[in-house]
Amino acid sequence: MTRSEEQAGAPAPDGGKKDLAALARGGRINFFGFVLRLVARIPFLLIAGQFYGAEALGRFAYALIVVEFAAQLGTFGLKRGLAQQLSHSKDRNHTHICWDALVVALFGSAITMGLLFLFPQAMFPNSEVRGLERALPVTVLALAWTEISLAALAYRHNIGATVRARAIVEPWVISIAAFIWVFISLDDGLIIAYVLSMLAAVIASMWPFLKEYGLPHGWTPHPGKLWQMARENYPLAIADTVEWGSRRIDIAVLGLFFSPAIVGIYYVAQQVASLPSKLKTSFDPILGPVVSRNVAAGNKKAVARQVRQVGFWIIAAQAAVALGLGIPAMAVMNLVGPEFGVGYLILGVLLAAEVVAAMAAVSEAALIYLARHRNMLISLFMIGLEVVLAAGAILILRSMELPDPIQAIGPALGLLLALAFGAIAKAWLLSRIVEAPVSGWRWPIVWAAGAALVVGYFAVKLPDWGQLAIGGPAIMIAFGVIIWIKGFGPEDRELFKMRKRDIEIDLPPPGSSGSRPL
Repeated sequence: MTRSEEQAGAPAPDGGKKDLAALARGGRINFFGFVLRLVARIPFLLIAGQFYGAEALGRFAYALIVVEFAAQLGTFGLKRGLAQQLSHSKDRNHTHICWDALVVALFGSAITMGLLFLFPQAMFPNSEVRGLERALPVTVLALAWTEISLAALAYRHNIGATVRARAIVEPWVISIAAFIWVFISLDDGLIIAYVLSMLAAVIASMWPFLKEYGLPHGWTPHPGKLWQMARENYPLAIADTVEWGSRRIDIAVLGLFFSPAIVGIYYVAQQVASLPSKLKTSFDPILGPVVSRNVAAGNKKAVARQVRQVGFWIIAAQAAVALGLGIPAMAVMNLVGPEFGVGYLILGVLLAAEVVAAMAAVSEAALIYLARHRNMLISLFMIGLEVVLAAGAILILRSMELPDPIQAIGPALGLLLALAFGAIAKAWLLSRIVEAPVSGWRWPIVWAAGAALVVGYFAVKLPDWGQLAIGGPAIMIAFGVIIWIKGFGPEDRELFKMRKRDIEIDLPPPGSSGSRPL
């Protein structure tokens, strides 16, 4: 057996090749979106760090935790569950199903949004609610509808809409609005910028949704069906909330022990560290529909092959970016502002956590269809473990009388260890279900990381600007060259085959989709 066959599994039939091409094409399109989002996120962090400061960022970060948590509850798991609803529908109009999902999200969001309007102090527990900050809960519905409309478009392989909404409209609006508000009011500028970016994102997602699916002609919301949809998706809703919470609970724990300024420094490190995780989400819009179709067809071997393949792509890409940002971590944090440089160790640990999390995230893309309840239980245990480990690490570091920025590594360590548990547990569970290996790990990643560390040793001797402009790219190039030579087989190189059109996509027939012009 050749190396590529050992790495990627036995050659796939034609359907498998089409799935692989679809995954590669979707990943390429959304990787472009990742690059755009990276470029757009930098101005926001610079503006926030230079003009608003660490304390304002900490306050902003805590408010976002509450609002995004409310939005997660409001979607009832339909961000990923919608693909399954559409895949299993044989006699219902797809447009009607999508509008059912939007109504479910409307009711769910209305409840959580109403609570935040009534009790705005939940968003700002340690400070006064100022001016227009009371408008922040409107983003709950905007977030929920954006997620569902983009999920519906992803089912039709329209990945460009996600790129436009998430990688262009949302980050650039928040950056521009935050800069404009510097000259109006520093008190609530970040919050207002966030509200405007979420409203812009929902418009950017709903417009292509309406063009693709049309208005729901002949549709009548049915309370029984809506309740059934919400009830069927509650395990997925909990798993989604836990997945989201695992990246936010560390800030919540941090806020119990430290000042808003320390929370702000941690938030910046978290935002930088979250950039590699966007590589995983590059495959989410296309991986979900591909996996759900194979699950519906009972083709578990294909599911294992897809998880294994995409898992390797994501681990390799995230490791490259994590090393490129993590080795010159102090220079990266200093770029935001001199008061943020002390958070370089936090950034390093969080970047490692994102790489560890990759396998859990890809395994979950299949588990939500094959074992949603067991996946939910693992997720719940994982987030509980994270809270215990984060608080315990803070207390241990505090007993050693270390400086606050060092103590603040505690939540990052808790996240790293909890995600490692989740990755091992979910990959093991999925491999048992599909009766095939699903791990995307390959040993050439170690060789590539070694090459990156050698280049990084010399890169950190440069001044900050040199580390960022020369060192970071050189580290990622060194990693990429070795992984290309040692780790990539013919199936992996499918990701880099740029074509005008990779495959002919099999969409549902017009009669089942109900797509009509507006």
